[in-house]
Amino acid sequence: MKLKTILKPLVAAGLFAAASSLVMAADAAPKQILFKNVNVFDGTSAELKKGVNVLVEGNLIKAIGRDAKAADGSQLIEGEGRTLMPGLIEGHGHLQMNGDSLADIENNRNWEELAIRSSVNAKAALMSGFTTWRDAGGMGAGLRKTIDAGLVEGPRIYPSGGFIGPTGSHADFRNFTTPNETMNGPQSAGGRLGMTLTADGVDAIKAAGRQNFMQGATQIKIMSSGGVASQFDPWQLDAYSEEEIRAAVEVADAYGSYVMSHAYSKKSIMRCLENGVKTIEHGFMFDKDVAKMMKKKGAYMTTNMQAFSPLLSQVAAISASKASSRKANSAQKAFKDYVANVNKYKPKLGFQGDCIGLPESCQKQNDHQIYLGAKFFGNHYYLKALTSVNGEIVKLSGATLDPYPDGKLGVIQVGAYADILLVDGNPLKDITVIGGNEKWFEAPARKGIKTMRVIMKDGVIYKNTL
Repeated sequence: MKLKTILKPLVAAGLFAAASSLVMAADAAPKQILFKNVNVFDGTSAELKKGVNVLVEGNLIKAIGRDAKAADGSQLIEGEGRTLMPGLIEGHGHLQMNGDSLADIENNRNWEELAIRSSVNAKAALMSGFTTWRDAGGMGAGLRKTIDAGLVEGPRIYPSGGFIGPTGSHADFRNFTTPNETMNGPQSAGGRLGMTLTADGVDAIKAAGRQNFMQGATQIKIMSSGGVASQFDPWQLDAYSEEEIRAAVEVADAYGSYVMSHAYSKKSIMRCLENGVKTIEHGFMFDKDVAKMMKKKGAYMTTNMQAFSPLLSQVAAISASKASSRKANSAQKAFKDYVANVNKYKPKLGFQGDCIGLPESCQKQNDHQIYLGAKFFGNHYYLKALTSVNGEIVKLSGATLDPYPDGKLGVIQVGAYADILLVDGNPLKDITVIGGNEKWFEAPARKGIKTMRVIMKDGVIYKNTL
């Protein structure tokens, strides 16, 4: 047999293999999407970067600039001068706390209903532009894993697990006649479902924290002061001692994570900061001393702005109880200096929705809070609260526990996750383009936000009305 005859099929086979490899490589190349001619709010700057292109490759932002281009055959989205901005980030929400009140959740909703309703809340949150969600208590990692598996639609979730608090605290969902849970084990529905963990003393707090991390929490939440919506605790209550707070922080440190703490009173806030808590939740008694301590400790704060509305008493979780209504009235009087102090000292403030309920009521509440935050502090400061500041907060969970470790969140930067909104108008001048609404209870029900034309999470488009 001639050598030439032998080589012909070998060469042909080699060419076929090379061509196949090229095809496979092309198929394996990450998908590209180019947003063309957009004005960018990057999550931090006070001015838009105008007339640029933003290239998404896979689930990350690949390039930003007038010369940014996509490969042939890639999807092109003509921005036509609209504003491209980071997806919104909820810094303190409760997807599974979806009854009308704590009593309603405890007595009238079983696990199936709460779980299904949480998935409804998750999709509604995503379609309102919230591409990331730090859940501040009431659920573990189940919904996050289900969303990440592509089975239901919703934001990225950083769950806190069950609320951790002492007997009779803001984390105690029991009815008046339900036996003590420290003495008798979980007796409430919230306790049995792991939505709340009654923990009195150092050892119990450590066990509760470890249980939450074992169940997929990315950070843990303690109730170090009283609240308004709960039944048995005055809001002024300093619920946890320094030793108990340090116990929670010790556990979080061991996991490379952090503690967030529900804290109203100045004493409780300062006690938390002095003992290692990284994010203060609510923080209504914020003042000069708190600002100084926050800066020293590198700490953050998230606050629910509806607390300063004259309509607060109409919230179902408050109006359902005379005790809660009375507490709300006294609390609002005590918190009168909060807005002025935030404007003066400019802490690292994140957006907090803190809604209990289903999409219609929570959308109205969050829309009104976005409006109030912009009114109180200016659009730029509050847009940072909704994006880059909360992006920094969720990343406090650390490299080990962070479910999304490959990019930044809350910013439009090369290498950041492609969590992107494209909106009509300029949110730095008009907060209504991302849903802000002067009205609260009287606002009409909505499905989505008309001016929010494109919603992308992790490089996937979930809405496009261009």
